[in-house]
Amino acid sequence: MDLISIGPAMLRDFELLGIRSVAQLTEQDAKKLYAKLGRVAKQHQDICVLDTFEAAVAQAKNPRLAVEKCQWWWWSEKRKQGQKRRAKS
Repeated sequence: MDLISIGPAMLRDFELLGIRSVAQLTEQDAKKLYAKLGRVAKQHQDICVLDTFEAAVAQAKNPRLAVEKCQWWWWSEKRKQGQKRRAKS
């Protein structure tokens, strides 16, 4: 709960993944967490969960992260921009 964009649902997801502290997040990869959650929960996860994991991991690694980068939707936009660039290539 110490991180922006992290509410009760995400805390439950972190619990499922065995993540119980911000310090543990510093060693994580958001994409791997997203894939693992899909396996552990045995259901497809909305892609916005990945964006929220990106925001959480970034904040854990950089406590002085700019506020806009602490928001899941900033990571969502970054992901979409990357998809557009790859589609043009």
